[in-house]
Amino acid sequence: MSVSGGFDLRAEPWIPVRLLDGASMRVGLCELFKRAHEIEDLEVPVPPAAAGLLRILAPIAARIAADDGDRLDDPDIAEDIDDWFHLRDRVLKAGRFDPLAVDAYFRREDLAGRFDLFHPERPFLQDPRLRAECVDAKGAPNPSGVNKLVMGRPTGVNGAVLFGHFADIAPVPVPAAEATWHLIAQLYYGPSGQCTPRRITSERAGSGDAAPLRKSVSYFPWGPDLFTTLVLAVPSPQAEADWEAEDACPWEEDLNAPLKSLPPVTWPGRMLTGRFRHAALLVPSEDGRTVIDAYLTWSTHEPSQKVRDPYQILDRRKDGDFQPREADGARALWRDLDSLLLKDNRQTALRPPVLEHLPGSLLPRLRVRAYGFDQDGQQKDSVWFRATTPQVLQWQEENDKEMAHHVKRCHTAAEKAGDRLDFAARIAWKIATDAGVDLSPKAKIKLDARKPGPWVSAALTRYWPAAEKEFWHLTDAGRTAERVDKPFVDVALVALDEAIGQANRADIRVARARHRARSLLLALLQPSASD
Repeated sequence: MSVSGGFDLRAEPWIPVRLLDGASMRVGLCELFKRAHEIEDLEVPVPPAAAGLLRILAPIAARIAADDGDRLDDPDIAEDIDDWFHLRDRVLKAGRFDPLAVDAYFRREDLAGRFDLFHPERPFLQDPRLRAECVDAKGAPNPSGVNKLVMGRPTGVNGAVLFGHFADIAPVPVPAAEATWHLIAQLYYGPSGQCTPRRITSERAGSGDAAPLRKSVSYFPWGPDLFTTLVLAVPSPQAEADWEAEDACPWEEDLNAPLKSLPPVTWPGRMLTGRFRHAALLVPSEDGRTVIDAYLTWSTHEPSQKVRDPYQILDRRKDGDFQPREADGARALWRDLDSLLLKDNRQTALRPPVLEHLPGSLLPRLRVRAYGFDQDGQQKDSVWFRATTPQVLQWQEENDKEMAHHVKRCHTAAEKAGDRLDFAARIAWKIATDAGVDLSPKAKIKLDARKPGPWVSAALTRYWPAAEKEFWHLTDAGRTAERVDKPFVDVALVALDEAIGQANRADIRVARARHRARSLLLALLQPSASD
């Protein structure tokens, strides 16, 4: 099934996976679907690429997954949500994708060459027009550079080195498989602002919008094997989609028209793969095994389509509107559990639609996988992460209301103790270092937010890992009636003492500071402050 001279993503081993027997290997798209029931996990080492890859695999799974001729992406079946869920149950019961259906999709005549990373006319997820449109004032090619493609490599003069030492003056080629990961990551998480100019009219526009998932975190129901994970990743039909237009993914339709209106959002293809704001083109080496250069620019300046991403938590803002929860590299996944288990979380957060209406028989075996990328809205990338919960989805509110609300109480208690620890450590540092502070019990202490002191970071660094251990201890089966605030306050007290340090306590001001800070934490255990 290979394409001569290209890099055929259907057959080339570019997706790292771990099999159920523990063995690691790489597979192409065809093998991934045919052996999905034998695969335990994806092992793509770039989490933003993994989050994007799952959004690419989900509509393909919907095209392939079928029972008795009925496919998961059939809009007629989607008209009745009960029929669609019943079909999904039948697909899951089969336990694997039909190899004939896999071949039928990837061998479609209209998709010939569309999965070739370096196809001259329709390279996968790329725009070959950039060769002629990304040029300098003299008409010479003006590529962005391979370092611009690879997330974590520095570009320009001030680029931060996150995952290696590279320079624009000596760019290191990227193996084609890895380039595919970063291509996907750029399309889903790329920056806004200045980019390589693209000349379509007489104007060379060189600014673009942020990618649709930038600075966000995605949550997926994670099954015991990849087959189950991919079937559950197919979003249920949503009313926001255009049901009159025919659905398509970028490799299934003509290239977009950058200066024209965007096509309607349809389910599931365009919802998951059709909202890119960037255009890219990879430049291969002569043997087609590496990428030596790349073009990255804007794909449209039209307003972005409004659609609910099925894998994101929405948090209510102060103005009442909802926005996707932003990724925070310092925030552990367990702190999001109540938003994943409660149906509405008292209207402060909305859980991802993909976690709604999960098959009851599978709930005890399902975990949650999170992929996040801590970024700002423009150019700065901080850290990406991947995390997986234990089998917690059996605690969803619809299935176990008592446990879901117990998780909420535990999380709330942990957050209260963490916030109070932050405040108490600031107060302690102020008292210990400022001789002008009034030490009377009722005196107000004015803090400078710009000078928190070293004890805050040290205390919180110790607190959150210990708080996580207490959280999982408190959520053991049969413990829902316990008081949940004291364990977190105890952990906070220990973290405070460790941050201050034993050697400093002999100082009278430090001793007073410690006493005041501990009093602030212990106040959480008073009846008026309890949960």
